[in-house]
Amino acid sequence: MNSFPWLSMIVFAPLVAAVVLLAIPTKSRTTTRIVAITSTLVSLVGSLRVAIGYLPGGGYQFREHYPIIESIGINLDLGVDGWGISLLLLTSIIIFAGAFASWTLTQRDKEFYVLLLALVCGVFGVFVSLDLFVFFLFYEIAVLPMYLLIGVWGSTKKVAEAGPFRFLFRLLDIGGKEYAAIKLTLMLLTGSAFILVGILAMYDSAGAHSFSIETLGRATYPRSLQMWVFPALWLGFGTLAGVFPFHTWSPDGHASAPTAVSMLHAGVLMKLGAFGVMRIGMVMLPQGAASWAWVVGCVAVVNIVYGALAAMRQTDLKYIVAYSSVSHMGVVMLGAATMTVEGWNGAIYQMVAHGLMTGLFFALVGLIYGQTHDREVGNMGGFAKSMPAVAVFFTIASLSSLGMPGLAGFVAEFQVFLGAWNGPMPWWALAGVLGAWLTAVYVLRAARRIFWGAGPPARFTNLSDPVGTEWVALVVLTACLILFGVAPRLILDDIDTTTVGYLDTISQTAPPQASAGVRP
Repeated sequence: MNSFPWLSMIVFAPLVAAVVLLAIPTKSRTTTRIVAITSTLVSLVGSLRVAIGYLPGGGYQFREHYPIIESIGINLDLGVDGWGISLLLLTSIIIFAGAFASWTLTQRDKEFYVLLLALVCGVFGVFVSLDLFVFFLFYEIAVLPMYLLIGVWGSTKKVAEAGPFRFLFRLLDIGGKEYAAIKLTLMLLTGSAFILVGILAMYDSAGAHSFSIETLGRATYPRSLQMWVFPALWLGFGTLAGVFPFHTWSPDGHASAPTAVSMLHAGVLMKLGAFGVMRIGMVMLPQGAASWAWVVGCVAVVNIVYGALAAMRQTDLKYIVAYSSVSHMGVVMLGAATMTVEGWNGAIYQMVAHGLMTGLFFALVGLIYGQTHDREVGNMGGFAKSMPAVAVFFTIASLSSLGMPGLAGFVAEFQVFLGAWNGPMPWWALAGVLGAWLTAVYVLRAARRIFWGAGPPARFTNLSDPVGTEWVALVVLTACLILFGVAPRLILDDIDTTTVGYLDTISQTAPPQASAGVRP
């Protein structure tokens, strides 16, 4: 089963397609789209094959090893566990849907697909890399193309000047796509600097002359080192995960990005940060994680409530979804901070549920904007009369966002809140439930205003439901939200096996003070 290089195929199929696209004439637009979509389909089929073939018992499977610089212990070492499988599936589903959502793109579409496929190669690589140096390289590959994807293909919308620093709005061109692209890049690269320092500190302290995650994971790090390396990793990875107050790049990036990039941005890229905090920070540095868990949890609570309140104040549809992502990523970090089985299972499941839900939201926003050329919710109304299918899909995404039973969001949030209640600070669960209630307020209010209110206005009389390839992203993402809501064990069993294994290892190897908060 493992003799075929499934993981290499999943990771590098998009990159190979990107290279092929460079040789295709610019005018061959249909060929460009077929090559791009075929590569995403290859990764999707490979991810399904790995998920089906993953054997009970956990651990890294489908191993591959290719030496790079053996003298300092850098290798292309690939393997996947239950966490990785769920996130591989999420990524392959989102990029497959996103490739179809970009079918109607006409501006420099070949270059767009090249960068998009290079980006997703990095995302896949992060979830299967067992070498910490290569992990970091894939992480950077996943982040850097965002600058061009937003700066070239993004959209600009002027933000009203307000507050004591309103002169900065004009000076920095806040709301412009160039501003969003530069802000995103600078903040994420600053976070990457913290990550690199932490990785090198672990490599030096272990003294193993290897960047293998398994080797470094078995090392015993001094508590003094863990106490500063863990917060460095948390801040570094957490910047990409939208951790407050380093989240401000995210709403601007969401609002300016084209549809497929917004889907990947919120659906997958933010998960890289949360995955890094858990897989590298918490699993490999348990003493530091246990000591700082109360900070991680309290900041996560701020994320949940602040993000929801900020979303309630927005009038731009993209900004509503963007701040919703800040709030929902707070749920992920809250689950991680509990250091319980329920909390960690819920955190990983929330990554999947939120990725599918927000991907669906941004696909719908792209369709609505494509026909109305307007994102102001106050200008809309009664769209359900002419866009009934879009109204149904938007309502399903909204119900998953607020945690409706039967959809993936409920499965994730229930586990996180249960883990929080059983964790070191039970009041976290109350704050999480408050966030869910606030989510219900803003998503249902937006859905009512856009689709069920009076209207539509006279200038929106030519609206229609999706046509052709526009249906693919909506149907695929909605089906997955329902499937993982009614049959969570399809991926939850593998997630649980991996979580229990990590927490058992932490409790057995860490000193009592470090494992006090761990509840396997």
